[in-house]
Amino acid sequence: MNPLSKMLRAAAFTAALASAAAPFAQAQSQQAAATYPSKPIHFVVPFPPGSGTDVGARFFARKLGELAGQPVIVENRAGANGFIAVKAVTSAPADGYTLLMGSNSTLATNVALFKQLPYDPVKDLAPVSTLMRSPIVLMVPANSPYKTLKDLIDAARAKPGQRTYASGSAAYQLMGELFADKAGIQLLNVPYKGAPDAVNATLSGQTDLGFSDITATMELLRGGKIRALAIAADQRLAGLPDVPTAQEQGIGGFSADTWTGVAVAANTPKPVVDKLSDMFVKILAMPETREFYARQNVITMKGGQDELRDFQREQIAVWKRIAAAARIELQ
Repeated sequence: MNPLSKMLRAAAFTAALASAAAPFAQAQSQQAAATYPSKPIHFVVPFPPGSGTDVGARFFARKLGELAGQPVIVENRAGANGFIAVKAVTSAPADGYTLLMGSNSTLATNVALFKQLPYDPVKDLAPVSTLMRSPIVLMVPANSPYKTLKDLIDAARAKPGQRTYASGSAAYQLMGELFADKAGIQLLNVPYKGAPDAVNATLSGQTDLGFSDITATMELLRGGKIRALAIAADQRLAGLPDVPTAQEQGIGGFSADTWTGVAVAANTPKPVVDKLSDMFVKILAMPETREFYARQNVITMKGGQDELRDFQREQIAVWKRIAAAARIELQ
């Protein structure tokens, strides 16, 4: 047999094996979905306990456990801009038992801030469902001399680059840069491990201002321990009716929010992802979930794989444009 014939026979044999294996792989995938879940599920959170993302994860862990009939264990893997949490998920078996409580930073804005991101949020993760969106609050310490957004901007213009802001993740840094760009000022970013640390830094006066989602700061605001100068949204929040938007105060284009979504490792069997997605959509439709989010003044999203996939790609494009416009140096 000549070499060419051998090559053709080998290629045909390989193709036959692949064709024969396809139904087997499909059957395995369907079987995995039929018995899923049959053991505890791990829900990995890229922020510390007490953060808004963590609070939401624990609510969904409880409801998911009720639907799935299995314990759902929340694991906080904070630090490194979410890299640690993402690695924990992508390194685990792709079987649907390790979920990522993804955030705008881990699923989108990191792409706009890092030259060599150690993961691809689109290729390495499979979308399960969106969860919520939370408007951003620009805040200062309760004893700050800045009573209005204009006071803060005037002070920043008087001493360019000397007013500091706390950021609990790369996403918050990007929001800070967006605000500085729209206000025409220079601010100095002071990074912290997570949102709670960043909020505490602002509360204690270690920084002049900070940015946080409403879930992490509402009680502090209501207790007068911190002062909100602006909401980065199109309209005022029902829970903070006296706090004007940045737009109302002459800073157009400063609109930002945090958001969360659930993802799994990219190679997770599609039927398993479908089953997970269906459970999260059911949880989002529950009156208890809507009440939970309404109390936190956040927006409940529709949910589902398609919404997260589309929203994630839209957000990546938006924050890439913002980072480029603000001339942020990639890390």
